Amino acid sequence: MAGITNFTDYRYNTPDMSGNFVNFALVNQECTPQMSNILKVNNVNDYARWVGTESPHPLICVINYSEVSPIRSSLNNYGVYGMFFQDKNNNELVYGCGRYDYKDGSLICVAPGQIGGKEDDGTYSSIGGWALLFHPDLLHGTHLENDIKHLTFFNYSVNEALHMSREEYEFMEAILRQIQHELKNPHDIEQDYILVGYLNLLMMYSERFYNRQFMTRKVEYSDLLMRFQEFLHNWYSEKRQLKDGLPSVQVCAEALCMSHNYFSGLIKRLTGEKASHYIRDHVIQRAKSLIASDRTIAEVAYELGFEYPQHLTRMFKTHTGMSPKQYLSSLRQK
Repeated sequence: MAGITNFTDYRYNTPDMSGNFVNFALVNQECTPQMSNILKVNNVNDYARWVGTESPHPLICVINYSEVSPIRSSLNNYGVYGMFFQDKNNNELVYGCGRYDYKDGSLICVAPGQIGGKEDDGTYSSIGGWALLFHPDLLHGTHLENDIKHLTFFNYSVNEALHMSREEYEFMEAILRQIQHELKNPHDIEQDYILVGYLNLLMMYSERFYNRQFMTRKVEYSDLLMRFQEFLHNWYSEKRQLKDGLPSVQVCAEALCMSHNYFSGLIKRLTGEKASHYIRDHVIQRAKSLIASDRTIAEVAYELGFEYPQHLTRMFKTHTGMSPKQYLSSLRQK
């Protein structure tokens, strides 16, 4: 993750369920001067033991926070997938270099390679809700191994959390209790398939609830297209393309304070097309105006931020069905 430098390993001791001390590897992160210790969650029990419990299964754990609170906070470097269901909490969490309020009924999902949580300041707090962590190895050979890569909510920022209704939250909680119950059974050849089945169910309902949130917040996002269009206009009026080239979806998302995936999902639902296509349409309209002013193709390409004129020609023909020269000829025939 960008902004992480100078990792320094050291050890921290914390008691496990039996009173013995368990070692956890931590790292030093210089994202901001305030960020310091990070808990490496390379497997599910790295986090489970941190909060004072342990899963009988090495690849998946379910934690009911009400059973382990109070817990010591931690800023975590995840090597596993995590789904955190918050209830009756009022915590401020870190994601990357940002801090966000985490409200009741919220769901935040993290994927391997991400960092999130609350920095360890030595204090303990009582929280409610649940945590579900599972290792990618659990999914090997299943449809979910590939499908989960396309679930964009695992790459949303904390401020883009899913906010569930009480009914939705209780439904998800019921699935977590089923997983918790299954983990108490002796391990057999069917157990992993059953567990992955529950995970798949959670993913499908998370996707459904996120789609509901996109629709119910449509009014809230009604000015997004206006701000998107304004950003594209300013990109060219400020001549940023001469230094940075064409505006990308990532740059636009960051300017509008969203993650790439969340922004892309919103634009898709608001316009019916991808954010990259929306940017392309804007660029093509500018290209048409410049071509009509009798600029050369090389001049138009440079003015728009293309590295090479042929890149403009390729995009223009793909979008309009004709080359820039053919477009100019069609204008002169009118």
